[in-house]
Amino acid sequence: MTHEFTGITVDEAAKGFLAVAQLPTGMTLQPPPPTDATDNTSYRVTADELRQFIERIERLDAEKKDLAEQQKEVMSEAKGRGYDTSVMRKIIALRKRDSDDITEEEAVMDMYREALGM
Repeated sequence: MTHEFTGITVDEAAKGFLAVAQLPTGMTLQPPPPTDATDNTSYRVTADELRQFIERIERLDAEKKDLAEQQKEVMSEAKGRGYDTSVMRKIIALRKRDSDDITEEEAVMDMYREALGM
């Protein structure tokens, strides 16, 4: 496969190739923006897309806040029925973890307790 380089030297072409070769994975060179000041359609599309992303994040934040409030209500209800909510939180955290990690941590904890005479 051959490429024609018009108006540039082989050294300039090699420098351009090296610059492209050193780009981080997934990053590509983009053509320069249009120089015509009246062509703002790409800018508007980008602004609209950006606004949509921001609004989605804001909606998700609101949902996250609602979920946190619901969790708080459930914990409050459990506490009202006599459950120890700090232990419940620890159990919830343990259930999220891998059983091998828990076993390893418990072994280290036992070793430290033994070393301290506990």
